[in-house]
Amino acid sequence: MSRTILDVHILQTVPPSNLNRDDTGAPKSAVYGGVRRSRVSSQAWKRATRTAFYDLLDPAELGVRTKKVVETLTERVAELEPSLKAEQVWPMAAEIVQAATGAKIEAPSRKAVGKDGDADAPPLAPQASYLLFLSARQIDGLAALTIEGIGKGTEPKVFVKDKDVKARAKQIAATRHSVDIALFGRMVADTSDINVDAAAQVAHAISVHAVDTEADYFTAVDDQNSSAEPGAGMIGTIDFNSATLYRYAAVDIDLLSKNLDAGLLDGERTGEPVRRAVEAFIEGFTMSMPTGKANTFGNHTLPDAVIVKLRSARPVSFVGAFEKPVVQEDTGDGHVRAACKALADHIPAVEKAFGATADRTWILRVGDHTADLATLGTEVDLRPLVAEVGEAVVERLGKRG
Repeated sequence: MSRTILDVHILQTVPPSNLNRDDTGAPKSAVYGGVRRSRVSSQAWKRATRTAFYDLLDPAELGVRTKKVVETLTERVAELEPSLKAEQVWPMAAEIVQAATGAKIEAPSRKAVGKDGDADAPPLAPQASYLLFLSARQIDGLAALTIEGIGKGTEPKVFVKDKDVKARAKQIAATRHSVDIALFGRMVADTSDINVDAAAQVAHAISVHAVDTEADYFTAVDDQNSSAEPGAGMIGTIDFNSATLYRYAAVDIDLLSKNLDAGLLDGERTGEPVRRAVEAFIEGFTMSMPTGKANTFGNHTLPDAVIVKLRSARPVSFVGAFEKPVVQEDTGDGHVRAACKALADHIPAVEKAFGATADRTWILRVGDHTADLATLGTEVDLRPLVAEVGEAVVERLGKRG
């Protein structure tokens, strides 16, 4: 059966930086092709992409991932029913969330929030035992159910024991998913039937060449020291590297459409939520940057090249183009030109050998050093790229429907 898959391939050069640290504070790395590469984890770039959505989508289309779900729900209840105090809402909200998700909800210990022994500290809202990911519309629905329960005047545990109430709570949590939940998925350990399979897969970004980690030795001067007090007030080191990264992500449009089906608003054409999700993902993934040590290094680059492919079969990563690490030649061209040449040779060879030619290919590139990619597809700038990919996806879904 024909599928609809989007592949996104990005080459991006990052100057001295530490985008994503390991447990020692050094930039993450991985061995690929027998050499050590710079690595930025999938989680780091997914977080950066999800954060970019705040500027690209209506808040109603997004979700929140937090242990403080009772507090979040209480804030929404307060907007709908200002007369209710937080302490009135917490017990009912905690029971509603537990009924909807199965997650254990309990008051956090003072020690856990750094207030151990403070007898005068205000009470704390109950929290989930792990992060819960809920859409804005799901929070709205659970808030309305919480207000209904409080209005009945029954004990929270008694209210949620009602089979109809429990079923409604689960139904709210299982429908009207936000764009970020639909793309990146949701796992709820205690109630697997409200889990959401991620429609997007994001690979760990790796450098196309071998990388060595370097250390920046720094000192800081104490502003209050007099001339009689020479020397630094602080001395330390920060590890960093620089790299040309190959970034890859794939979006299963069919699964994305399924995940968003319950989110259609009245009057929306079929595929419209999917279009908005796809456009936000393309722009967000392309333009985002993990924030690790950003204040120290100011490493705010944009991609050298972006390749987007629309496919009718399985996703295909072209990381194999860099299994043999790119080596900088004596010409002083850096790594981007050689990386583009490697991709330009590898992509047609793979697609021909496996009969895996994409239905459409868009190329966004900057500068002469990316010229080898020009023949692979239709050249576009960012705004046309986002719009054309979105419309192509809607057209595919419409034909299928």
